[in-house]
Amino acid sequence: MSAVVAAAPRRLALDRLGILIAGLAVIAACLPLAAFRANRIVAAEGKTILSALPGWEAGLLVLVLAAGIGVALFRTAAPWRLAAGFAVLALLCIAVGRAATYLTPAGDKLARVSPGAGFWLLLLAFALLAADGMSRLRLGPWCRVAALAGVAAGLSLLLLCGLWRDLSILREYANRADSFWREAATHAALALGSLAAATLAGIPAGIACHRHPGLRSVALNVLNAVQTIPSIALFGLLIAPLAWVAANVPGAAALGVSGIGAAPAMVALFAYSLLPVVANTVAGLDAVPAAADEAARGMGMTDRQRLVTVQLPLAFPVILAGIRIVLVQNIGLATVAALIGGGGFGVFVFQGIGQTAMDLVLLGAAPTVALAFAAAVVLDAAVELSSGWRGRRD
Repeated sequence: MSAVVAAAPRRLALDRLGILIAGLAVIAACLPLAAFRANRIVAAEGKTILSALPGWEAGLLVLVLAAGIGVALFRTAAPWRLAAGFAVLALLCIAVGRAATYLTPAGDKLARVSPGAGFWLLLLAFALLAADGMSRLRLGPWCRVAALAGVAAGLSLLLLCGLWRDLSILREYANRADSFWREAATHAALALGSLAAATLAGIPAGIACHRHPGLRSVALNVLNAVQTIPSIALFGLLIAPLAWVAANVPGAAALGVSGIGAAPAMVALFAYSLLPVVANTVAGLDAVPAAADEAARGMGMTDRQRLVTVQLPLAFPVILAGIRIVLVQNIGLATVAALIGGGGFGVFVFQGIGQTAMDLVLLGAAPTVALAFAAAVVLDAAVELSSGWRGRRD
């Protein structure tokens, strides 16, 4: 009996991270779930849960939030934390769509309803709870990718069924659907194109730096200096030299080289991408076990054979980690390219800032964040899988 009594306090003990999550959730529940505007540029009127949703829907959301806060607050099992986090997140996404429909007057094409501060804080709180559950379960790489695919499928279903059609961001999208996908393709081309160029140039440069210590210090110092230049400044610095190249080098203008546009954006992103690729290539090759290299040498392999069959495969997880850094970095930096006519999702961000239309800003920012997050999850899984393969190879 005494053992049971002693065990009870441990089962009801508070969770340290859960206290933070519960605190955020309680504060967020008191803030507006949605913001109503009579048109896209007037000041917003905040609507709390009780005023943004019909009675029973508001009550259901409050009950589910209370249950989620309880699961977060105490030291509950990891599967319960994961399930509670995803359940609340799913209901929140449904609720904000229902709030937009409920608050928008019938037939009104000018009104805008956007997620409020409470929604974003609740999203953060229960995303932390779901991430905490996944961390405690120690999910493998394939499980994490499957979870990402499930989230993507759920969001796609919400979009396809029209539940979010009255949200302001979807109304902005409806007015710019053609340009949205054109800028999405440009954004992807800038991020992936600069990554491909940096990988093709950075890996050989990293190999050269690994073999020649004198070159290593010079190259890494120069690339470190490039990283210290603010992105907008670097984009601006490239305008004059590329404009000169376009005017004076035959065929350059025909290839798309110009002082503004995609060319300086691509060059700047390429310059920012080199350091992680080169540095991780050097670090990966330095980490190759000397015994493996000596064994390959003893088998009569040439330097090139040892590089291709032993050193690069063993260094691959570290190199891939550098590529992950570059891709996530470039997805974000490509947004700034819109300032020099490079296109991408930054077009909507800066148009929205200029027009004081935050829903238009969100149209550019939300897919950028989603792409960066998805790229990080997928490449993290790839790094872990390649590390496991390397361990088996060792």
